[in-house]
Amino acid sequence: MASIDLDKVLDKAWADKSLPEILAAPVAALKGVSDRDGELLQEAFGVKTVADLAELKYVRWAQALAALEAAK
Repeated sequence: MASIDLDKVLDKAWADKSLPEILAAPVAALKGVSDRDGELLQEAFGVKTVADLAELKYVRWAQALAALEAAK
């Protein structure tokens, strides 16, 4: 089972929310992502929510390439 320290990856306002709420949250709910970053992600890729970002094919491709490199 995967686990994550939500305090390290979410802004304080989102750390106590349920997983469905977090996934439906704007990407600015992620620590270090500003509202402007969220606007740019929406303009460039149509990403509105944390779930959209997780499902973005470019993110998945980059993760797959990094996993291939790590498996060497």
